[in-house]
Amino acid sequence: MKAKEILMSAVLVLGMTACGNVKKSSDATVSLPVGPSFSADSAYRFCEQQCQYGPRTMNSDAHEQCAQWIAQKFGSYGLTVVRQQASLKGYDGTMLQATNIIASYKPDLADRVMFCAHWDSRPWADNDADESNWHKPVMAANDGASGVAVMLELARLLSDSLHIGVDFICFDAEDWGVPQWSDVPDASDSWALGAQYWSANPHIANYKPRYGVLLDMVGGQGARFYREAYSLRYASSVVNRVWQAAQVVGFGSYFPNKDGGQITDDHVPVNEVAGIPCIDIIPYYPDCEASSFGPTWHTITDDMDHIDKSTLQAVGQTLIQLLFSENS
Repeated sequence: MKAKEILMSAVLVLGMTACGNVKKSSDATVSLPVGPSFSADSAYRFCEQQCQYGPRTMNSDAHEQCAQWIAQKFGSYGLTVVRQQASLKGYDGTMLQATNIIASYKPDLADRVMFCAHWDSRPWADNDADESNWHKPVMAANDGASGVAVMLELARLLSDSLHIGVDFICFDAEDWGVPQWSDVPDASDSWALGAQYWSANPHIANYKPRYGVLLDMVGGQGARFYREAYSLRYASSVVNRVWQAAQVVGFGSYFPNKDGGQITDDHVPVNEVAGIPCIDIIPYYPDCEASSFGPTWHTITDDMDHIDKSTLQAVGQTLIQLLFSENS
């Protein structure tokens, strides 16, 4: 991410309703906890294992090795895995060999829910306080690995008692957007390249899940997840369900009933091109001088030392509640 547009007003979205193809589903998220216990220890380990390859920057050996590991890990939990490969052009003309990884639970069911996250690393720590680090790659423990880690733990916990299909989509080439030090004007379409490609070329024709949930930077210390503006515009009912689920499982403090920014992220093409109502769970730090995305965003300190198991637990258990409520 991210030629991010931080618009901290109410953004005219409070009165907007969700996209019309969100199917009606149970309100079980407002009653009692359901589903298994999410393991933050397991998710932390999945995050750590991705980082052991080093920064997963485009066209690198670490990138390809980690792609193989992610696909194998989802497959080990009995999911059907598809690797969608494409050559995508970066903002500077570099051809990026991208791989979107799609892992499907009960792929024959038409009734589905989608979770997604990007798995690539930012090639440049262009928001680092030290200018000498601006051309160094980011480890991306939070801004990349944490979202995939939460999805892997969700996949591990799925059981035959779940009566809907689930797809986990790992988007590639999200973080190749124009760096701050570049003379090239920033452009929103330089970000989320893998999501743009998948949204125009879904892995299944006419793919229409109930909704999607994007996980971006869901393991940071001190993270709080405000309601993002595009999410409210396109899928406000899904925002409501997620924030209600957090309250039910005791993590409402991580999901305050406050509005955050309007963020250029993978969920934008999913909504606008694929036509799938998709929200973004992404942190907002209103008092952080370095970035409203937190102190480690696009810096060399986005590493395992700054991953918080409590944040992983809050997000993961909330999504367990959301997903297993769909069974009711």
